[in-house]
Amino acid sequence: MEVTWGFALLGTVVNSAAIVAGGVLGLFLGSRIPEKMKVLVMEGVSLAVLLIGIKMALEAQNILVVVLSVVLGGIAGELIGIDAWLRRTGAWLEQRAAKSESGISRAFVFGTLLYCVGAMAVNGALESGLLGRHDTLYVKAVLDGAIAVSAAATMGIGITLSAVPVMIYQGGIALAAGTLQPFLGPEVVTELSGVGGLLIVAIGLNLLELKEIRVANFLPAFIVVLIWTGILPNLFY
Repeated sequence: MEVTWGFALLGTVVNSAAIVAGGVLGLFLGSRIPEKMKVLVMEGVSLAVLLIGIKMALEAQNILVVVLSVVLGGIAGELIGIDAWLRRTGAWLEQRAAKSESGISRAFVFGTLLYCVGAMAVNGALESGLLGRHDTLYVKAVLDGAIAVSAAATMGIGITLSAVPVMIYQGGIALAAGTLQPFLGPEVVTELSGVGGLLIVAIGLNLLELKEIRVANFLPAFIVVLIWTGILPNLFY
């Protein structure tokens, strides 16, 4: 199935709308949300992330391609320092938020950092553009919306404004990835789904705080799959 630009953006649109809806709800509820309820929602979303990741990973047909792509992609990501770059970006945004005198600005920067700087945003947007699958961003929408409720209750309306950079950032990634979709055969899409599933499992483990995995460093695995299953075969046949 060819992924149109409108369909590629569907997951990002839902994610952005969830942030706005959660922020507005948080403004009305204030700080009356029990902490136990927040923890329960996070645990439920984390389990859903694991389920989606396992389901996608099991779709892989060539385990060797998936395993080696993840390993080689992880090595490349470690050498490039993707995770470290994201962490530095997060620290810089946190410093900017701390120095801001405006409550709206502080909440806006906090929300942007929380929703954009992470592997789930990148991985979900890539899946939307490459595969036309929005499961990751749908789960992220639930998670982000729940966080927006509690964050807006304490920080104000600035949280809802962070939906704008989420739309631009994730939408840009999805559209850029979507330009490759017409050139991807079924076998490439299958292995991409397998790699994406493994990364989603890693995200779920991080959310449950069972294991700290630098998921962002494994993002080059998508490129390895594209080269291995999409480009190299065409060079020899």
